[in-house]
Amino acid sequence: MWHHPDSALAVMMEFAESTEADSLGEFEGHYCQVLIAELLFKNDYGQSNRKELLKAVAYFDSLTFTLNDIPHASRRHCGLDPQSPNQNDNIVFLSARAHYMNGVGYYERDSVVAACGEYLKALEMVETHFPGIETRHGMSLQPNHLPRFMALTYGRLGDLFSKQYMQEPAIICYKKALIFNSIEPTSPNGTAKTWSLLTKQYYKINQLDSAKYCLDESLRLLYDTNNMIYRDLISLSAVVYFDENRGGEEPVNDLKRMAVQSPTEDEKLTRYNTIANIYYLTNQYDSALVYFTQVFENKGDAAMKRSAARFLRDIYQSRGDTLMATQYAVYQVENAVSQAESNAQVSQLNELFQQHLQWEQERAEAERQQAARLRRNRMIVVVSVLVAVAALLAWLLIRRKMKQQRDEADQQMEAEREAHRLEKASMSGRLKRSNQELRELKDQMRQRAGNGTPKQETQAESFNDEPICRLIMERVNEGQFKAQMDCKLYQDYALGKEQVMALREAADRHFGQFTVRLAKAYPNLTKGDLDYCCLYLLGLSDADISALMQRAYATVSERSRKIKTIFGTEEPLSVALVSFANDSASI
Repeated sequence: MWHHPDSALAVMMEFAESTEADSLGEFEGHYCQVLIAELLFKNDYGQSNRKELLKAVAYFDSLTFTLNDIPHASRRHCGLDPQSPNQNDNIVFLSARAHYMNGVGYYERDSVVAACGEYLKALEMVETHFPGIETRHGMSLQPNHLPRFMALTYGRLGDLFSKQYMQEPAIICYKKALIFNSIEPTSPNGTAKTWSLLTKQYYKINQLDSAKYCLDESLRLLYDTNNMIYRDLISLSAVVYFDENRGGEEPVNDLKRMAVQSPTEDEKLTRYNTIANIYYLTNQYDSALVYFTQVFENKGDAAMKRSAARFLRDIYQSRGDTLMATQYAVYQVENAVSQAESNAQVSQLNELFQQHLQWEQERAEAERQQAARLRRNRMIVVVSVLVAVAALLAWLLIRRKMKQQRDEADQQMEAEREAHRLEKASMSGRLKRSNQELRELKDQMRQRAGNGTPKQETQAESFNDEPICRLIMERVNEGQFKAQMDCKLYQDYALGKEQVMALREAADRHFGQFTVRLAKAYPNLTKGDLDYCCLYLLGLSDADISALMQRAYATVSERSRKIKTIFGTEEPLSVALVSFANDSASI
């Protein structure tokens, strides 16, 4: 059908007259009539199935509007594939084609306004159902059918407006046809032909620069030169040249050459009409008379015959041939279109086209609003995603910061643990030294006992057996055990005031008022120093005393150095105080 319409028409006509066609359903029967009407048009035949086509238009319109209202979930009940919109698309396209063919039929019968309405209806149906068709979006049919259909329809509208001397609507329609021709040309020279039609419109409104631009574009895109489009372009070029220079034989020669090359009588008479106009404008009335006469006597186009009759009347009047002038004047009167009727028709066409332009503006505005909504929704989605990403990043940063803080806390704890370990190691070393000093002290006591001082050893042993002394030594031993287990050393076995006082009383009881004599012998000792001296009397180290008295090790060490200074000795305080206690007790 698309490539061999003559063969397709023969097949369709043969089928339509056969008995098989009688069994077609309503839809298939109307579809058959639409195809026949379109093939008749493609083969330049009249529409013999005019009434059937009008029924098809109404039928397909009702299907289209019904299907547009069917919910997606209910499409299966209508015999449609719920996952595919192609059936609905085909019905819309078929309905638009029926309107197009209906417009062709009206135009062939000179019902220009009705034809215009049908063409515009076809355009609106396609543009409504297939938004974005100008950019090949929204098309589920074969991609070449819709743009080609739109180009043909806009081209027919352009021709309609051009015949009514409505150049502005014609230019708009031809420009639209160019857009769709650029997507899918109606023929190899379809785009070039549309440029040539635009050239004519600009020439008619005397916009020669635009006319020449369109003319050049048409010549540039022309597929070959052996066709009517090329001859039209050469003729247009000759006319434009003539208008610019107002004379010269070259335009007429080009037109005559194109007339000779014309394969049909109708085309040749069209060239003759242009040649006659040039001769008339250059006052070459004899030559103009020859060509206008041939146009008037042989041309089938009524508008061109009326135009030729007007020029012939003027030429014969200028010659004084009243009889011939009257003959052509009578023809004009008898075949003239009423000016009121013509104005009314142009007004109706203009109103239809303005309504269509208004519809297009509203549709474009609706599409812009929809696009704006889509952009806004996309923006909301983008912003939401960005906010989510920002929140995620913030959460990750917080987690990272918290991890850093935990790592720093772990590092600080590890450093404190290492410092504590070193301190424990130091305390362990001092404890070993203290134990060594205690052992040496005990050795000295044994030596003295061997020298006849059993009473002194007995006093020291009895002092160590005091409940308070045993309690203190148990806590010291327990603290050393906890230090080895890497626990806090100072939290469980500090001495209270009552226990310190009990220790002083035990020392005074076993060593003859030990603290009183010590204070008398060394008046610079404070009460706190005396308490420490009682602890040293048990052979404890500075580390042990630091834990028992809940004082910093540095503080205890400083007090130890102070007491040593008061005593004037460098030996361990444990040794010096045991020696002082034993010496004093023996007096």
